[in-house]
Amino acid sequence: MEKLYTAEVTATGGRDGHIKSSDGILDFELRKPKELGGQGGATNPEELFAAAWGPCYLGALGSIAEREGVDVSDANVKVLVSFNKDGNAFALSADLDVHIPGISHEEAQSLADKAHRACPYSKATKGNIEVRVTAV
Repeated sequence: MEKLYTAEVTATGGRDGHIKSSDGILDFELRKPKELGGQGGATNPEELFAAAWGPCYLGALGSIAEREGVDVSDANVKVLVSFNKDGNAFALSADLDVHIPGISHEEAQSLADKAHRACPYSKATKGNIEVRVTAV
C-alpha cells in the first residue's frame, strides 16, 4: 500500500478536551453531548466521524456513478453515527441515508450499496460496527 496523504491531529482531554491538526486548520474544543451526561455546546467524536465519513462516501459514490454514466452531482448523504450501550461495553452504529435525485429508488439503492463497498470509511467499519445504507 502506498501512502498518499497522512492527516495528523493531536487530541487532549478525551471527550471534554481539545483537538488540533498539525496544519492548524482544525483547532477546537470537544464536549460530551448532553445526551451522554455532558454539557454539550461543542462538537464530539461522533459528529466528527460522521462529518468525515459523509464527504468520503460521496466521493466514492461519484466515482461509481461516473463509471456507470449517472449524474450524482446533486446527491447528498445524511450520516448518523450513534454511541450505543452494548451490555457492559459501548459500541458505535451508523445509518447512511443517501438521496440521489433523478433516478429510480432501485438504481439509487444499487449505487448507494456499491459506494458503501468502495468508500474507505465504510471499508474501515466493515464487520466492526452495524451500518445501514438506505436510498431515501
